[in-house]
Amino acid sequence: MAQFVKLNPKALQPLREVDARLVSYDVEMAEVTGGTFWKAYTPAQIAGEEEFVLKKGTAGLMLDKNALMQYYDPIDLRDKKLRTLAKEIGPAWVRVSGTWATKTYYDFDGHTGGQVPDGYDAILTREQWLGVLDFCKEIGAKLLISVADCDGLHHADEPWNPSQAEQIFALSEEYGKPIDAAEFVNEPHMLEISGCPKGYTSELFAKNHDIFARWLRENHPDCLLVGTSASDGIPVSDPTYKSDKPAFNFLPTVPLDSLMQPMQEKLDVFSYHYYNGVSERLKAVMPSNYWKPDRALSEDYLAVAGNLARLHAEKRDTYCPGAQMWVTESGDAGGGGTTWASTYQDVFRTLNELGSFAAVTDGIIFHNTLASSDYGYLSHTVFDPRPNYFAALLWNRIMGRTVYDTAEPIREGAHVFAHSRADGKPGTAYLVINNSKTDATTVSLPKDAEVYQLSAEALRAGTMLCNGKPLVLGEDNSLPEITPITAHAGELTLPAATCTFIVL
Repeated sequence: MAQFVKLNPKALQPLREVDARLVSYDVEMAEVTGGTFWKAYTPAQIAGEEEFVLKKGTAGLMLDKNALMQYYDPIDLRDKKLRTLAKEIGPAWVRVSGTWATKTYYDFDGHTGGQVPDGYDAILTREQWLGVLDFCKEIGAKLLISVADCDGLHHADEPWNPSQAEQIFALSEEYGKPIDAAEFVNEPHMLEISGCPKGYTSELFAKNHDIFARWLRENHPDCLLVGTSASDGIPVSDPTYKSDKPAFNFLPTVPLDSLMQPMQEKLDVFSYHYYNGVSERLKAVMPSNYWKPDRALSEDYLAVAGNLARLHAEKRDTYCPGAQMWVTESGDAGGGGTTWASTYQDVFRTLNELGSFAAVTDGIIFHNTLASSDYGYLSHTVFDPRPNYFAALLWNRIMGRTVYDTAEPIREGAHVFAHSRADGKPGTAYLVINNSKTDATTVSLPKDAEVYQLSAEALRAGTMLCNGKPLVLGEDNSLPEITPITAHAGELTLPAATCTFIVL
């Protein structure tokens, strides 16, 4: 149904100030060292012309990781194009973590000769880590990491020790780029596959988390303690999708409360992971968490981000009241992203998440990832920007830090968010998401406005348009000039399936 929205900036009430680094991203440890990560979709699968099918079925998934994963060489964080595009997004946090990090050995003097020590799965070299530090220095990023906590470091019945952590903190400080924040373990709610020592329980995790917290505060008091980077809460499911196959419970989880209640040390930052569901790669084993592609603009789908932010804000208020809340991994789907993650169709979720989160709380959202797998802002190795990259770029250029209550109920065709102007000038910046696939939305403008309207020739297009012009790199990988059009006071029509920034 067509919607009508009246913009009335004089009636806006301020809600809060949000962090200037709200738009941040992950560079997985597996990218830094080289390693296995989610297998890329084919062009036909991305276009929706070919279905992703596990050839060996559910049982084969458990036995053959090649169905889901592939090896990637280390990312070149010194690449000029990558650094330039990352810097253009704006000030950010960079998170180097993931399950891979829990099992990575720091060999900064080369004594292993490239042989991975028992109990670990990977080696991080001095050169690789200095690449991370140089990258953060160059783009002005703050750095969040997680540390090693696996059988190679200690057994489950032994306390965690800082022998590995001391090395990465010392090298970072010696190089002039100290670690700004640290979490203990990535996704401890999945203890069985987290990389932690075999036999870990939620009680042992909490005990060792406290040991890590005390070590961090005694030795690196300026470093924020972040946790638990787990997922919890309401089931995320498509009510219209029914599978004829039973779910295979290959990811047993530990409730968030079981991890946090035994902790004695308070966190500085409360963190969680948010994905709208699972990708096509995991549909066979987690059908209840899968969303059909044609539901990606639905109210049910877009509501997930805000619902989980509100739920986790309650957890934050219980365990560390007054702290910031960070989403340390975010994307359209767990399992490396959906087939449409690299297309315009995912821009609706990305922009809606930013607006919804800022309306709930202050904090950071780490998009997973900067340049790996199908949900990266940039394509792997080549580093070409995807639609979500330009969406994040425009959000930072247009939407300022003061968040306002628009008093507009969220509904199909009218997801309306209002902020101050990012350029610091007087006025208001609006984002109006018309997620209807069929109907236009009419906006009443009280005065002339600058308009940046995002669209595409097809929802699953790999190129997004702004005011009808393709957003693609120019000569020498230069960013396109992104200029607004002027809309005069009166009525502005927003076509179906568009996201429009309106600056008054």
